[in-house]
Amino acid sequence: MNEWSQKNPMEWNEYVNKEVKVTADEKHEYQGWVLTVDPVSASIVLVDFHNTGKASVVVVMGHAVKEVEILKEGDEGMASRLSSVFMPEGCREVLSKDELKRRKECLRAWLEKNLIPVTEEGETLRVAGVLTVNPPYDSQDCSSSNEIILSRVQSLVESNPGPGENL
Repeated sequence: MNEWSQKNPMEWNEYVNKEVKVTADEKHEYQGWVLTVDPVSASIVLVDFHNTGKASVVVVMGHAVKEVEILKEGDEGMASRLSSVFMPEGCREVLSKDELKRRKECLRAWLEKNLIPVTEEGETLRVAGVLTVNPPYDSQDCSSSNEIILSRVQSLVESNPGPGENL
């Protein structure tokens, strides 16, 4: 095993959100920002941002890593940019606590208007005791083992007119 594979997850975490140069087998070199390191395989997920606004992702297999050199420290802006790489286009904005609270209250009012029992458990809405809706409170944030209830509540969430509309 190589030296990189011998590191522990805490050591690998020190590379996250930093720009690195990775030297791999057969003298291949990769450069990019570390999104994550897989704790099982020690593989490094690198993201390279292009001037076009697009990003490319490369996975360097852990067993092939010979050396990792940190080139630049990341800041909160880079951490946010990296975390948004795999989010769908419509979800890339970061919602404030006030916006999340507003969404939760709006959805709760909408469900109650439709005579659906709702309780709050911290940030989670529990619907009829068998379904949960987590932030940011969209239809894909619903979870239940009952597929019929899940489908019906998701449809209701999608038909929510949103804040500012007359409920």
